[in-house]
Amino acid sequence: MWRNVDVLNFITWLQNYNAEQLENDRVGFYGLDLYSLYNSIHAVIEYLGNIDPAAAELARERYACFDRFDKDLQDYGFMSAYGLEESCEDAVVKQLTELRQHAWEYAHQDTLRGEEEFFNAEMNARVARNAEQYYRNMFKGRVSSWNLRDSHMFETMMSLMNHLSRNRDTKMVIWAHNSHIGDARATEMGSMGELNIGQLVRQQFQDLAYLVGFSTYTGTVTAASNWDAPAERKQVRKALPESYEHLFHEAGIPNYLLLLRDDEPLRQSLSKSRLERAIGVIYAPRTERQSHYFHSSISAQFDAVIHFDETNAVEPLERNPQWERGEVPETFPSAY
Repeated sequence: MWRNVDVLNFITWLQNYNAEQLENDRVGFYGLDLYSLYNSIHAVIEYLGNIDPAAAELARERYACFDRFDKDLQDYGFMSAYGLEESCEDAVVKQLTELRQHAWEYAHQDTLRGEEEFFNAEMNARVARNAEQYYRNMFKGRVSSWNLRDSHMFETMMSLMNHLSRNRDTKMVIWAHNSHIGDARATEMGSMGELNIGQLVRQQFQDLAYLVGFSTYTGTVTAASNWDAPAERKQVRKALPESYEHLFHEAGIPNYLLLLRDDEPLRQSLSKSRLERAIGVIYAPRTERQSHYFHSSISAQFDAVIHFDETNAVEPLERNPQWERGEVPETFPSAY
């Protein structure tokens, strides 16, 4: 998701841009997700080690609860969800609570960036708490874990906005997959009880929120065949005839922007429920209809849609042989 050439180019550009701005005009780059439990644990311990060594040692003892699972968090989730092992819930909750109890003391240490450093530590302690709950909920049903994850993203966004808005007006651009950004209430997700960050942002900010989706008909994508498997450069199958992607392809224009919010005729014409494709970190072309399509009303889901008829896979910073080789054609070993 992040270790690719496009993000590296953006970060390089952003660094040069910020170098020419006053501090309050600089743009930050933050993470919202909760797939970083061990990195976040390390960040909390490292922070406390610099300002309160005794508290750092206590945090290390608490977080050691995860050590017996050898960093296999799905194993942790299974064992704790079914009572086969004691959960680490108390440990992560106590650590976050204690950190917050020392908020004023820690944030006002004699450092130039005391408040910023404390905020980062608090957010990492929140990641540890919510990630623990997420993995414990994985085996209780998809809706429960999905809603916890997107609620975490939204709460992190709100905490960040409140933190940054103390001394200036703040605008935020949130980058995530269509299934997180588009309003879940306009999709099959919503009918199954799932919410997402796009829905929560729209409910909170009404017309101040602007949800932008992306669409493609064919091309290539960097994705894995299974969870935690190596990244591959895969061919994206042509969209199914009854899908929005196929409808956009039929326009005969390679790339274009659809402004849905303020164009009532266009909004109405795209309000009919159709199939929409979602390709994430995993792409399974052989089960594409079941694995990657869902019904939606795209004009209610997004305020705008950017369509690229043919897309190109992002280039990983570490290009493994699977990515370099690309996907073997389904007709292999035939050339046709």
